[in-house]
Amino acid sequence: MKVGIVGATGYGGVELYRLLSNHPHVEECILYSSSDMDVSYTHVYPQLNTLSEHVLKDIDIEEMKANLDVLFLATPPGVSSKLSPSFMGTNVKLIDLSGDLRLRNKASYEQWYKRPAVNGDILEQTVYGLSELNKESIKHAKIIANPGCFPTATILGLAPLVEKQFIQVDSIIVDAKTGVSGAGRNASQATHFSEVNENIKIYKVHEHQHIPEIEQALQQVNPEVPYITFHTHLIPMTRGIMATINASLKDTLSTEQLINEYRQYYQDSSFVRVRSQGEFPSTKEVYASNFCDIGLSVDTRTNRVTIVAVIDNLMKGAAGQAVQNFNIMNGFDETSGIKLAPIYP
Repeated sequence: MKVGIVGATGYGGVELYRLLSNHPHVEECILYSSSDMDVSYTHVYPQLNTLSEHVLKDIDIEEMKANLDVLFLATPPGVSSKLSPSFMGTNVKLIDLSGDLRLRNKASYEQWYKRPAVNGDILEQTVYGLSELNKESIKHAKIIANPGCFPTATILGLAPLVEKQFIQVDSIIVDAKTGVSGAGRNASQATHFSEVNENIKIYKVHEHQHIPEIEQALQQVNPEVPYITFHTHLIPMTRGIMATINASLKDTLSTEQLINEYRQYYQDSSFVRVRSQGEFPSTKEVYASNFCDIGLSVDTRTNRVTIVAVIDNLMKGAAGQAVQNFNIMNGFDETSGIKLAPIYP
């Protein structure tokens, strides 16, 4: 298949290229940029020297329609909403890694993202691409909204408890931490080395744009979920997400019982790994892989459960999950090109 990547100069874009350039079902990978057209890709990413002869191309909608089977949009919010409608009714399948197509409610998008929402027609055709919840829909999708990094870890950590109604749905509190690559490649004061090094910083308190995305997905499995409390922190590491989730149980359940429930829930999920009792995952243990590792424990004193879910934000939180969706929507083995062991140490 011939695939294209818009936004190939970003961290998500180059991670997509790393995976797709070695994918067994990808014949050609064409790279697009609105800022670095006609520039050699190795000039942007020298680590690809001798591995890539690509030159970044300008965005040409008609050329894309004529030459591509699948287009990945690894763009900042606001770009996809302008590009994606041009491909409606064509043979080109879309996988959008930005947040533009994730929220079904236009008013909610505009409230949280502070910009105009995409045309409603395309939202009705878009499938939310969390395969562990929506695999059957993804198989028949033409347009996929790839989930955000924080939502992926949080939703996978919570879905079994929420769907099986084991917890009080108004008691969910999430403490999430991310590496600096989640902020993208463009420099800013917030990601400056002097600001990040030896520092942990909370940000977007009660205002993070991933809150409605998480609530929307949880309401899909249990409409009674009203809201969550969600806090994000920037920590001095390059990549990784850790979501530490707390909620009150409805009934008395043991840690062993819940681990068994999680393992049954995810038994057909290639990239979710549930740890044994007493074991909790760290971000290093999923580094550069598409895995989501989950550990949990019940506090018998308070009857609250703590779930820890970790992912690599550029893999299961972005490019790896996008390729996983690419595989499913095209009828390939779900693990094609992304069955990679984590890099350690």
